[in-house]
Amino acid sequence: MSRHAVIAALGVTQILAWGSTYYLPAVLAEPITRDTHWPLTWVVGGLSLGLLIAALISPRVGRSIEKHGGGGMLAASAVAIGLGQILLAVAPNLTVYIAAWLVIGIGMGAGLYDAAFATLGRLYGHDARAAITTLTLFGGLASTVCWPLSAALVAALGWRGTCLVYAAIQLGGALPLYLFAIPRGAVADTERSHQAPDAITPHLKHSSGALLILLAVTLTLASSLSSLVSVHLLTFLQSGGLALTTAVAFGALVGPSQVAARAIELFIARYHHPIWTKLVSVTSVALAFYGAGIGLESIARGTLPLVLFGPAGYASLMGRLAMPSLLAQAAAPWIGAKLLETIGTGGTLAALAAVAILNVILAAILWLNVRRKLFRTSPGCPA
Repeated sequence: MSRHAVIAALGVTQILAWGSTYYLPAVLAEPITRDTHWPLTWVVGGLSLGLLIAALISPRVGRSIEKHGGGGMLAASAVAIGLGQILLAVAPNLTVYIAAWLVIGIGMGAGLYDAAFATLGRLYGHDARAAITTLTLFGGLASTVCWPLSAALVAALGWRGTCLVYAAIQLGGALPLYLFAIPRGAVADTERSHQAPDAITPHLKHSSGALLILLAVTLTLASSLSSLVSVHLLTFLQSGGLALTTAVAFGALVGPSQVAARAIELFIARYHHPIWTKLVSVTSVALAFYGAGIGLESIARGTLPLVLFGPAGYASLMGRLAMPSLLAQAAAPWIGAKLLETIGTGGTLAALAAVAILNVILAAILWLNVRRKLFRTSPGCPA
């Protein structure tokens, strides 16, 4: 199957996977709480526990993709998400509801960006940078497509019916795409390099672990900010007096902002090192250009480790980097709910701004380290 077909299939399934997991509580939390009288912190906390499971399994997912390829793992993710959605739909109590999110968490760990990036890295080696960027163009549409879809389904079918629809989409749509569109057993030539920035990879592959730790920290902070804002964005908007439908309309603009930033990056990526993508990303978030910032962050998350450390072992590395990021994402929605309850919207936004500024500082330190190492080995490098 052609590369374009593989990326398109992964793109469609990423929209469906993100929309039926990560972005689901933003629309369903309030109807679930109103219908069941379960505490909001626990309703939103289901996603946090799911992300915790995803974090715990992510290193093993990365190793499996490194060894066997991503097709089987991605197919398993669709099954887990679908079964979890069915369990959500029939949940008679909070215990079953939480159990459903634990099952969905397995699907998230096996099927969201990190697993998809690892699959592309294994398939295409150094050339995966462009494929990863293209894939994120699709992923950026997840909230734009699925928030309005979820709102419409809730209005027509209730939150339980909405979960059943998403289960059918996963089992009847995403699963066949994974089974038939993802090549099996192919491994890229990891020594190839057709992009100038990648030529310096061998000089960094065996550098000290400090660079990897710094990268992991800044990726983790970015993930926590993205998770908290994504889950509570509609709450932030509604706190200003907007109705749910209006808040959903404004929130849906995040998707086009992500896509626009990623489209620009796709066309100019060949001219710069991805460390610049990371710097622009964290700075955009700090300046409240949230959609563009998280859009570029997804690209940096997939491409920066590839360029810094090379495609050999990339899938395993993505699994290791995913673990702290997913742990932070697991905690972020619950922390956000607690902050909103205790210090209100204004205080929560101030705290988020402080974390965003800290991440700009860390990304700048990362840039200085990368620049120093690259200029030491390759004077005139574009970093």
